[in-house]
Amino acid sequence: MKIFVTGVNGQLGHDVMNELSKRGIEGTGSDITGSYSGIGDGSPVCTMPYVQLDITDKASVLETIEKIKPDAVIHCAAWTAVDMAEDDDKVEKVRAVNAGGTANIAEAAEKIGAKMIYISTDYVFNGQGERPWQPDDKDYAPLNVYGQTKLEGELAVAKTVSKYFIVRIAWVFGLNGKNFIKTMINVGKTHDEVRVVNDQIGTPTYTLDLSRLLVDMVLTEKYGYYHATNEGGYISWYDFCCEFYRQYGLTTKVTPVTTAEYGASKAARPFNSRLDKSKLREAGFEPLPDWKDAVKRYLEEANL
Repeated sequence: MKIFVTGVNGQLGHDVMNELSKRGIEGTGSDITGSYSGIGDGSPVCTMPYVQLDITDKASVLETIEKIKPDAVIHCAAWTAVDMAEDDDKVEKVRAVNAGGTANIAEAAEKIGAKMIYISTDYVFNGQGERPWQPDDKDYAPLNVYGQTKLEGELAVAKTVSKYFIVRIAWVFGLNGKNFIKTMINVGKTHDEVRVVNDQIGTPTYTLDLSRLLVDMVLTEKYGYYHATNEGGYISWYDFCCEFYRQYGLTTKVTPVTTAEYGASKAARPFNSRLDKSKLREAGFEPLPDWKDAVKRYLEEANL
């Protein structure tokens, strides 16, 4: 099997390429830079085939995918700077990447009959209530530009591709890029106290664990919508921070605050990011490990 992966300079794409290599599956990575520019950790992604690709360039996308002729595309590339997406001069760029770029990938995949996995987000929902979101829920109403454009990407995939998986994730952390754990540990090293919101509820997703699931998934024909975060129950960002500080050995005081007390950011955040993952088990996929175990393994690898 041959798999084409977008966004390999990011957290998830990096791990997906390494997972393909580990299993002996032929993979080609792509991103917007001229060559692979993620962490040079000696992992296989650094030496696996790579092509430069701007996913907003429809002709280039079609030409590249027709030339490589993958059996499947795992589409990890996205604009993920949530607050910056709200800037007036960035909105159309964000839409061009998350919606238009995804539509380009979808059309190219369908033209050659390839499967497609699209990575989406809890932000496609309105973030209200306490009921966990189901994979097949359709009451979207995203709160911000990022969520709206990711939803537009979802709809493009579902409309265009015959053989698709749409996988929603949340609270992502991985070795290859910025994330909440890295940021807060660096802050905790230089501050006696940090303030973290305790009224936004969800579950973290470790990209290393997710990459395994995605490769498991793309080898099947169990198409449809899925939710995939680590196991271990629903927590707040405050709970998350307390746990990785504890595991790291930081004694910095963590003070819980409401979103209102923390102060408004440019982009509204969902209070309810609970994603129901039971469909994974029902389809025969192995769930991701407990998030506390994921944090432990991440900290061992990250050298923070």
